Amino acid sequence: MSQSTIKSFDPVSGKHLDNAFQINTLDDLESKIESAQWAYLVYRNTSGEERATFLETIADEIESDLTEIVATATLETGLPAARIQGETGRTVGQLRLFASITREGSWVEGSIDTALPNRQPLPRVDIRKYLIPIGPVGIFGAANFPLAFSTAGGDTASALAAGNPVVVKANNSHLGTHDLICKAIARAIENCNLPEGVFGAIVDSGFELGRALVQHPGIKAVGFTGSYSGGRALFDLVSQRKDPIPFYGEMGSINPIVLFDSAIANASTSKQLINAIILGVGQFCTNPGLLLAIDSEAIAAFCNQLAIEATAALGGVMLHQGIYESYQKATTALGKGVEMSVLGEGTKGEGAFGVSSYILKTTGEAFLSNSQLSQEVFGPYSLLVICKDEEELATLMMELEGQLTISFMGTEAELEAADHLIAIAQEKAGRVIFNGVPTGVEVCHAMVHGGPFPATTQPNSTSVGAEAIKRFSRPVCFQNAPQSILPLALQDENPLNIFRKINGTLTKQRL
Repeated sequence: MSQSTIKSFDPVSGKHLDNAFQINTLDDLESKIESAQWAYLVYRNTSGEERATFLETIADEIESDLTEIVATATLETGLPAARIQGETGRTVGQLRLFASITREGSWVEGSIDTALPNRQPLPRVDIRKYLIPIGPVGIFGAANFPLAFSTAGGDTASALAAGNPVVVKANNSHLGTHDLICKAIARAIENCNLPEGVFGAIVDSGFELGRALVQHPGIKAVGFTGSYSGGRALFDLVSQRKDPIPFYGEMGSINPIVLFDSAIANASTSKQLINAIILGVGQFCTNPGLLLAIDSEAIAAFCNQLAIEATAALGGVMLHQGIYESYQKATTALGKGVEMSVLGEGTKGEGAFGVSSYILKTTGEAFLSNSQLSQEVFGPYSLLVICKDEEELATLMMELEGQLTISFMGTEAELEAADHLIAIAQEKAGRVIFNGVPTGVEVCHAMVHGGPFPATTQPNSTSVGAEAIKRFSRPVCFQNAPQSILPLALQDENPLNIFRKINGTLTKQRL
């Protein structure tokens, strides 16, 4: 393997695969961003129908290569074929969801306040507002989702739907999969007669191109899914730009689950929790890494059952060496200097990066006295914290950092009595779950996959679902503009037939 190429890696065998991908240079990056800037001048003016057709064509092209994509991604990630097939379905589903959103068109949030020439003491002029594309977007593929959060994932789909070209920094964990998706998108661009620069991608063996991507003045927003350290480093670079831009970083979470007495007493709870913890070898940003309960007579039996389920859990293979080494380091240090015990350790997974799952137990007092216990351990790991009373539980929840999710398991009566805890959860997380686990993020209109820092860098946004499109847009208003100047979304006749607010009332009516 020469220094100008890089190979994919098989985490099961621990060997490089028989392929090679060109490592791009800074000149390559400059060329791709320049191409994206020129493409933006055309693509931003495409209709919702044209963008929808493009997104649907990408989905079709991905499906046409399904067999090869599944085979390649399975080799590169160590994930089972069924998981990759499901993730491919999610990926094309996202593309088609955003196609429907941009085709319908109301996402631009047209708003019209008509002139009031006779208003006293001063008249009001006609003012109209809508959302426009923000410009070329830099996107970083995630290691743990080779499809749904990577090259043609949610960030790419929502940015393209909003009218922005994208430049993707490939994740080196699945370069072969990335290459297949790039080819599918290239075919879609050609079939739809769009500028080549609507989509660009770069491969790097280190961090140089990623840093340059977020600092380039031609990039107007960034989407990132990954570790806190990587996300924070890029966020800081973006903040230091001469022209700071939006950085939508999704950086992880420990996703606490609060267990009330009825859940503790339910024989099925422990199995439900363990299944969620080991799903995908725990390599989800929604992995439940913290279980919270109040001490009671039933706790001992619950801990015993949780230990049985944890010990019986099968291990798996981590996605790449970096994740594997981080997990090994974190689990090796478990309990050092802290009052903590291992409830259960599962069977180690087979393969070069095979790991075991761990469930540990500690007290509320110990958790509150050691901030390290609230940090994410990325992998099949969770910590059960037993609080002495409800006051300690509330104190612990108040001390938590921002989360993607917080869950509650209990009866309706228990939930009603815990309204103060639910209020805390709303301040701390983007999604509050009742009698369910956080793994599994539905792609729909109401979903929020976000939360306060450090779960994300932009707590007023979501990276999953229909609202994700708004991240890559900005509002512009027209004051006293002639009809001939106004965009279609704001013209009196409403030729796009979209919902708009007219003097504060949502309607499709014409003026």
